[in-house]
Amino acid sequence: MKIHEYQAKNIFSDYGIPVPKGNVVFTVNEASKVAENLGSFPVVVKAQIHAGGRGKGGGVKLAHTRDDVETLSAQILGMKLVTHQTGPEGQAVGKLLIEQGLDIRREMYLGIVPDRSSADIVIMASVDGGMDIEEVADKTPDRIVKVHVDPLGGLQPYHGRQIAYSLELPDDAVKPFMVLLSSLYKLFMDLDCSLVEINPLILTGSNTLVALDAKMDFDDNALYRHPEIRELRDETEEAPLEVEASKYHLNYISLDGNIGNIVNGAGLAMATMDIIKLAGANPANFLDVGGGATSEMVENAFRILLKDEKVKGILINIFGGILRCDVFADGVVRAARNTGIHIPVVVRMEGTNVEKGRQILADSGLNLETAADLKDAAKKIAAIIKN
Repeated sequence: MKIHEYQAKNIFSDYGIPVPKGNVVFTVNEASKVAENLGSFPVVVKAQIHAGGRGKGGGVKLAHTRDDVETLSAQILGMKLVTHQTGPEGQAVGKLLIEQGLDIRREMYLGIVPDRSSADIVIMASVDGGMDIEEVADKTPDRIVKVHVDPLGGLQPYHGRQIAYSLELPDDAVKPFMVLLSSLYKLFMDLDCSLVEINPLILTGSNTLVALDAKMDFDDNALYRHPEIRELRDETEEAPLEVEASKYHLNYISLDGNIGNIVNGAGLAMATMDIIKLAGANPANFLDVGGGATSEMVENAFRILLKDEKVKGILINIFGGILRCDVFADGVVRAARNTGIHIPVVVRMEGTNVEKGRQILADSGLNLETAADLKDAAKKIAAIIKN
């Protein structure tokens, strides 16, 4: 789950991490009042969307007067902000962060992520922070320092010193940095984050460290432990069908193709999408109903796929383990009757009670085509779509 910059900065403040003074606003009038309350200009007007690259897209502006604040806020509020992360369709801006402008001496990058290959926590840092950090990672990856931390041992002082010296910090900023990094690491672990990022982390003219930006992503599987974090979710920033799917405990991600998928298991879903591509077609989604799916969940999965106008056919790929094939087949038949499916459906099933499941589909009288295996299923649905 993603949250907005202003929300992340509120959490940073709770952990003692320095951030600029500011507040979130939803109207031009509110923006003007917050700017005045900050006490001095310039101030920064920042679009709040769940995407990076806002500065390059025109969503971050410096205002030197109250009139500037009103003009820039009016321009940015409601605009379709297009960045490298939003895609060409962009994302509508519904809120702004108005915060104090600072005397920036240097811009750096600092981030923390889990490394699933080593089961370590990785702290990343670079002296080249700012809007072009992706280019730094692509063209000069040696400029990004990575320090691995064993989560069982936790962050140690030598980790902090290694990062601090790699950032070429002045002597009087090293100790404050160690404190900041310790707080950031604690935040990361306490809240089950999948990403914490400060870009840029700035050094002011008085050698003070401040998180000028803040980005936090959370592990969805751990949100049951953090109801206060779950409340920060902004569904307006997410694709409507993905929001609807989450209400039914379905793992759904919309893609650009035209073949919808219903699969039980994330790995099987990935393999299904690969085989669809090999068959010369393109998947329209990732949809994992999970191992313990009920017939109601299957019906809801169909409803979601049928709302996607890109979907011209559906491929069902089920391995019956916890989810028995006969239970799934009942769900498919019920869904087909209740939703009035008007597009081709190819079903591949294997596993527990597979013969009973196939018989249920055969006796349903519905236009559901079965396949011998996954390769056959992909070829059949691709051929149907092409014709």
